[in-house]
Amino acid sequence: MYKVKEVADLAGISVRTLHHYDQIGLLSPKKADNGYRYYSDNDFIRLQQILFFKELDFSLQRIKEILQDPAFDEKQALKQHKTILLEKKERLDKIIQSIDQSIRTFEGGKEMAHKDRFEPFDMKNIKEHQKKYAIEAEQRWGDTDAYQESARRTSSYTEEDWKKIHEESEEIDGQLVNLMDRSPADAEVQKWIEAKRQHITDHFYECNIEIFRGLADMYINDPRFTKNMNKKKQGYADFLNKAMHIYCDHHQ
Repeated sequence: MYKVKEVADLAGISVRTLHHYDQIGLLSPKKADNGYRYYSDNDFIRLQQILFFKELDFSLQRIKEILQDPAFDEKQALKQHKTILLEKKERLDKIIQSIDQSIRTFEGGKEMAHKDRFEPFDMKNIKEHQKKYAIEAEQRWGDTDAYQESARRTSSYTEEDWKKIHEESEEIDGQLVNLMDRSPADAEVQKWIEAKRQHITDHFYECNIEIFRGLADMYINDPRFTKNMNKKKQGYADFLNKAMHIYCDHHQ
């Protein structure tokens, strides 16, 4: 575990920045009884992703939405980061070549064409790659009423809203993880499954039984969802699937 100053020094960012990430629910370390923040290895991995996305000019709000998506795939994200950064590298190389050519022009060399002066500054390719992050969710769910309602409601959320939503979600999952030694049909488990469904309805879209059952299946049928759910505890995705199906059967 690492204290905030140690993380700031290792990452080359300020303590104030880490505090801000915590305040908006982007990177929330564990807090001890003495008030100190302690960062785990998983927090370092998440911070690396945050800094990659910032390097690609994503807003903090958009970064949080991407990282909170249960389907977020760290390995695939790194590959996409590399693609965009290589585009940036190529762009910078062209700018440097343009500078060299401009210097030669001043020294009596061949006059540069106006097109050559500005071609290196073209951001089209980079922007196209950046859009891939933003449109993936829309391609998968954009034609559904739930997605459209979620997009409409979340567009007005403040940083404080997102922090509260994140904390509530973590509390629900934390309670369920702690109950994994019980049957998925246990009354206490079902109470928190109800809370999970209500959380979605309260903050994103009307989560009816059909949608909730579909989410349960997605947790085990989509490897990306399974991987992210099991980060909380191995086997959590399967436990959640069973508990949610029991809930849906009872409320159908």
